[in-house]
Amino acid sequence: MDSILNPYTPNAGASPEIIVGREEQTRGFRTLLARLSAGRTHQSMVIVGLRGVGKTVLLNEFREIAYAAKWEVIELEASKHDDARFRQTIATLLKASLLRISPRARWSDVGRRAAEVITAFSVTVDQQGSWPIGWDVDAAEGLADHGELAMDLSDALVAVGEAAKEKGRGVAILIDEVQFLTQRQLEALIQAIHKTVQRKLPITFVGAGLPQIAELAGDAKSYAERLFQFPRIDSLAAADAQKAITEPAEAEGVGYEADAVDLAFQITQGYPYFIQELGFQVWEIAEQNPITRSDVELAREAYEDKLDSSFFRVRLDRATPLQTAYMRAMAELGPEPQKADAVARLMGRESTQVGPTRAELIDMGLLFTPEHGYAAFTVPDFDKFMLRAVPTLVVPEIKKRARKKPAP
Repeated sequence: MDSILNPYTPNAGASPEIIVGREEQTRGFRTLLARLSAGRTHQSMVIVGLRGVGKTVLLNEFREIAYAAKWEVIELEASKHDDARFRQTIATLLKASLLRISPRARWSDVGRRAAEVITAFSVTVDQQGSWPIGWDVDAAEGLADHGELAMDLSDALVAVGEAAKEKGRGVAILIDEVQFLTQRQLEALIQAIHKTVQRKLPITFVGAGLPQIAELAGDAKSYAERLFQFPRIDSLAAADAQKAITEPAEAEGVGYEADAVDLAFQITQGYPYFIQELGFQVWEIAEQNPITRSDVELAREAYEDKLDSSFFRVRLDRATPLQTAYMRAMAELGPEPQKADAVARLMGRESTQVGPTRAELIDMGLLFTPEHGYAAFTVPDFDKFMLRAVPTLVVPEIKKRARKKPAP
């Protein structure tokens, strides 16, 4: 097939030609925007799921829905920044959004007040002094200047929400990789959205993250489970997976034989990213129309090699030898969530000895805890990759601390 016309998109966060199986989530987001626009309240949303199930793609779809509804969109991929950097990033995004909602020359008292609150929010203080945001707007006094992130962010979002409401607009804050926010940042965001809900303002937060985010949100604020919906997305059901496999090719006038589709579903298990990767490789190999089971079989090796060298390998390469050993022990025990003491026992260690390693892997986003005492991989089929990439379990020796010589 012509590579230029290849309709599959195996890239991180890239929207596929056809989005299927996510109608419930997009319908829920439209309802959320419509209710807030009507002056009602509605739960915000945090999408949870493993890597490669299409969380980022869904956020991109939400962005387009929000734009079509004339809402302002703030987009952010969370990363492990300190509170000062987080504050500056949010302030910069809020400033840009306010200017798009209402150009400075058209600011009312409400709009100017929002600008002053954003300026106050942006100020950070350290040993070298303070830096306001880059515009000539004085900082508000008594709002967003408490020096406490949750209170300041609440004031800032309320001010921007009031400015948006005055203009008949709304603001959707879309944050990917939510699990990388610190607890203080997540708590501040939850508290701020709670305040906008109380004021019935057209402002909402929709996030996407790994499965542990629901627990993290609950730990940050006990009312988070009432403030947010936590829809989980997973692999596609068979009918939707078949559409994801065949419809991009059909848009280019190319069909699939039924047994080729069956094999593609069997290989990918319906995971959206895997479907895009396999579809891409099949397209490159196929020489006739329709695509046959033999084409899928021939493409399988290139598909697995590509996953191993990129999607999987990039995660393993970040791990230390002890972290690698922990994941390899988990893989040897099977694809299911594994109990911490069982992994430690296979490694010839006590749970307390490898507990910090497990915690590090969770913090890195490589593992999550589906229930107390258990851990699972955040990437589908990562157990199979670990068995291929690390054929033998090798546990590094525990380094003993050198004893200090007694003082003479």
